[in-house]
Amino acid sequence: MKLKTFGAALLVLTGFALTPANAADFGGDCCADLEERIAELEATTARKGNRKVSLTIYGKVNEAIGYWDDGFEQNVYQFTNDTSRTRFGFKGKAKITKDWFAKFKIEVGIRTADQGAIDADTDDGGSGFDLRKAEWSLGSKTYGSVTVGETSMAHDGITQQQVANIKHFANPDVLDANDSFAIRQSGTGANIGEWDNLAQVLEPGEGSRGNLIRYNTPKFGDFSFAAAWGEDDVWNVALKYAGQLGDFKVKGGVGYGEATERDEECTDDDAGITSGSSCKEIGASLSAMHVPTGLFLTGAYGIREDDVNDQTLTAAGIATDDNQFYHIQGGIEQKWNSLGKTTFFGGYYVREAGATVRDNSGAINTFNGNNITDVEFEMFEVGLNQNVSAAAMDFYLHYKHYGPDITTTAGAVASEPWQTVIGGAQIKF
Repeated sequence: MKLKTFGAALLVLTGFALTPANAADFGGDCCADLEERIAELEATTARKGNRKVSLTIYGKVNEAIGYWDDGFEQNVYQFTNDTSRTRFGFKGKAKITKDWFAKFKIEVGIRTADQGAIDADTDDGGSGFDLRKAEWSLGSKTYGSVTVGETSMAHDGITQQQVANIKHFANPDVLDANDSFAIRQSGTGANIGEWDNLAQVLEPGEGSRGNLIRYNTPKFGDFSFAAAWGEDDVWNVALKYAGQLGDFKVKGGVGYGEATERDEECTDDDAGITSGSSCKEIGASLSAMHVPTGLFLTGAYGIREDDVNDQTLTAAGIATDDNQFYHIQGGIEQKWNSLGKTTFFGGYYVREAGATVRDNSGAINTFNGNNITDVEFEMFEVGLNQNVSAAAMDFYLHYKHYGPDITTTAGAVASEPWQTVIGGAQIKF
């Protein structure tokens, strides 16, 4: 009897203890409200649409603060780091047989303050989304895979092969920092021209993305090959290597691309010179790290021949020259603290653009009424990255100094260097 009485009392007390929580959480009809809560959670939770295709949500946030100095003005802006901008994506894979599979990927880029659109008069380049990828793939471990959609060209990333953890802020796309800024004439401060126009902002030899069909071979040891076609008509091929050679971790690649009609890989042109026009480019990079010491060295090269550019310059009696660049970086990467690996590096970059035409017009770049006949610049850089492995996060600090060399039909134009210090972080998910 005592045990029964004690048990009944315990049940009553437990009921009183749970009643307020139930009332607060579910209301009078606990079952109905519980179903509502479950439905609410389902509506706000990402989940697979079916049980056959996996779903992974991924992405990164990469925001920075940058100080800049164009020789006459200085300021500090906050922006999205366009070297590897903020993004999110969805990807999945389904197994068809032991050998065959299907995959998909949708990736969207985000700019909260477009770094490529800021200049001395614009501290916010605007925000927005851009579709980076929307693709499906059908593949085999034996025969390779075919990808269709908005996707990467075969030589996308070919000049950016890197073994050190610095690609998110320090790859060869060095004009991401100063796209829309003006090169200033010494003494007067006059605008000679924007960096992207005078140097042809598209990195020579480096692929991009487009509406394509791409084939990737299976790996042959540490080698892989890809070929892509699309965009009426763009085609490109690339050979890549990633492996270990003794104590050295090595990544590298070489690629060739050609556009037989107007395309984002060539100078934009509205001047009507399209007959037989094309762009041809070659890009390559090689990066190696001595694993025991963390010492690394990376080199990259790219060259582009643009028929529209050449036709326009030849008609004006100006000598043509291919647009090309050289880039070398070296440093050390070691785990000196418990947070993660630390990377120190320095680099040197040269861009030889020759004479160039203005994007979207086809007209030759001019200054003070004189055609610009040659554009060259060099860039020095030093940087630091600290990885925080527990948070999938990287903090970085990057200094870059650009020295332009501009020549017109009237002679050399004295110009001011442009420099920047960029500090920021990326966090992956």
